[in-house]
Amino acid sequence: METVQSLDAIFRPKSVAVIGASTVAGKLGHDILYNLIHAGFPGPIYPINPKADTVLGLPAYKQIGEVPSPPDLAVVVIPAKAVVGAIEQCGQTGVKAAIVITGGFAEAGAEGEKLQEELAQTARHYGVRLIGPNCQGVNNPHQKLCASWPLLTTQGSMAFISQSGTVGAALMDWASQDHLGVSVFVSLGNRADVDEADAIEYFNQDPHTKVIALYIEGVKRPTYFLDALAAATKPIIILKAGRTEQGRLAAESHTKSMAGSDAVYDAIFRRYKVHRAETVAELYDFAKILAYYPKPRGKKLLNITSSGGAAILAIDAAEKLGFEVPPPSPELQKKLREIVPPHCAVGNPVDLTGDVMSDPGLYVRVMAAARHEYDNLVLIFGDPIPDASQVVSPGHPELVIFMGGADVERQEVPRMHQRGMPVFPTPERGLQALYQFFRFEAEPAPAAPVAVAPPAAPNLTLLPPGEAAALLAKHGIPVAACPLATTADEAVALAAQFGGPVAIKIASPDLPHKSDIGGVRLHLTTEEEIREEVADLFKTALMHAPNARLDGVTVSPMAKPGGLEVILGVFTDPQYGATLMFGLGGIFTEIFRDVQFCLLPAKEEEYWQMIRSIKGYPLLAGTRGQPRRDQEALVEIMKALARLATANPQLDQIELNPLLVYERGVFAVDARIYSRVSG
Repeated sequence: METVQSLDAIFRPKSVAVIGASTVAGKLGHDILYNLIHAGFPGPIYPINPKADTVLGLPAYKQIGEVPSPPDLAVVVIPAKAVVGAIEQCGQTGVKAAIVITGGFAEAGAEGEKLQEELAQTARHYGVRLIGPNCQGVNNPHQKLCASWPLLTTQGSMAFISQSGTVGAALMDWASQDHLGVSVFVSLGNRADVDEADAIEYFNQDPHTKVIALYIEGVKRPTYFLDALAAATKPIIILKAGRTEQGRLAAESHTKSMAGSDAVYDAIFRRYKVHRAETVAELYDFAKILAYYPKPRGKKLLNITSSGGAAILAIDAAEKLGFEVPPPSPELQKKLREIVPPHCAVGNPVDLTGDVMSDPGLYVRVMAAARHEYDNLVLIFGDPIPDASQVVSPGHPELVIFMGGADVERQEVPRMHQRGMPVFPTPERGLQALYQFFRFEAEPAPAAPVAVAPPAAPNLTLLPPGEAAALLAKHGIPVAACPLATTADEAVALAAQFGGPVAIKIASPDLPHKSDIGGVRLHLTTEEEIREEVADLFKTALMHAPNARLDGVTVSPMAKPGGLEVILGVFTDPQYGATLMFGLGGIFTEIFRDVQFCLLPAKEEEYWQMIRSIKGYPLLAGTRGQPRRDQEALVEIMKALARLATANPQLDQIELNPLLVYERGVFAVDARIYSRVSG
């Protein structure tokens, strides 16, 4: 990565030029100049307009080379075809950085891509750092720099970095309405130069930033992105768009970068303790609480409310997330009974009813009595409670929910935010935000189905079963022998060598999923059965895939009964490389999609985390009279598979499915290995 200091010219410039400054209100060149002026930027501002003498009261210059001294930063708002020339002039003049607002680059097709590459090369040649193109600019209230829109001057602690101008603008609007402000807003646009990795690294060192929240559609430089996450000491919240196939394709066309496999991003975020947001609202909520709420000492909650219904919703949300909501101790109940009116409940929740509208001090007195017994006080203002902003205690673990307060709520919530207290509009949003302090203690398996390993690309070669088995065995992975038979006689002879029931499977590089077409026959014991099934296998394969190449059938001894079927595999992500997959196996892989992923290389604790994170983990742990499975042996196989993948980078996918896990030991019944190198 470029040095962090080189980005000071973007985020902390001492002087700014606006190339394309306009005298016409409503045009971006006018509005951005207006915002720069009215944000109170303390340094010189130079409008560049070849047809005007002044713009918004400032002397205008015909070109960047005419300004009295080279500005640190140029904001470029001119037609796309003129941008490269403008950046070249900036470089020749000594401008250190530029924000290119203009669109019409990589997002606009092949010609735009060429233009963007020319822009990037020009900027690199002259050492000009770039934000954009096709972006909404930068707003740094702490530096009184608003080279963007809307105009927001409130100084806050949340850094919002967005690959979408609209998503970023929505976050800015919310922060403005709430009087919370931001430490910075950065619209990255097409990322011809500065990208999400640069932004994370820079604002991780920014003294005004407490949390870094990002909206991303794809990652430009995967290695640098991972390095930035690994080095981050501040909370990182990411909303990753493009989770579905159609969403992924839309993201690629939008940002011209690979959106990546969503399951891989789950693994990345789990490894680097990134708070993954599912919605824009969660991105905002998580940033808000991590920036302004003190870290609680535990999960014990007391709900103090004016609304019984809202408190029930809060308790439902809390218990779902693993919070504790016990009733007050007898001693505390006695104290509370002395404080509240006789008709008020003093359990959990403490229901102050509508009486609190005439006596908001009830909240204060209950909180003072209960604070020592609970880790968090959930304050629910479920009515238009006057002076609610004076009830709360900034710096204390008080989760504030304000709903149903009408005009009073609209007055009091900004006042709470100005006092540094994050407020949430519903119990569910508030509790989900509070959970962020604990989510990495025991990250649950994702609720939504995730994609299993991607299908093999057409240019990959499926290794013959015998070759695949030999490679696995070489690396210490117990796998069923599967010699090839080209005739029924050969199959009978091979079966005789095993001396027990056998399985026969169609062998074809064109039919990797044999069970899908009925290409597997199990528990065969007699010569007659074997001959009949071999003949039928060939007929079945030709019926489903007339053009498939049939090499014969494989013959394997039946595995001993009693093993739990799991799937274990490695696939190569196009951006992040070798990735391990684990979950329930056999046909259940596709039905339940109960799988977990982690990047390789991995630490042993990550293998254990994968095992314990699947929903089917109780089957491995032993439940309701079932035996405990050999998880230690499973971890050793994970390590062996990781070593195999590292030693053979030409392999694109390795899949053991099913892998049987017994009370002692494991055994791979079937294996598929794809190589990017043809045999």
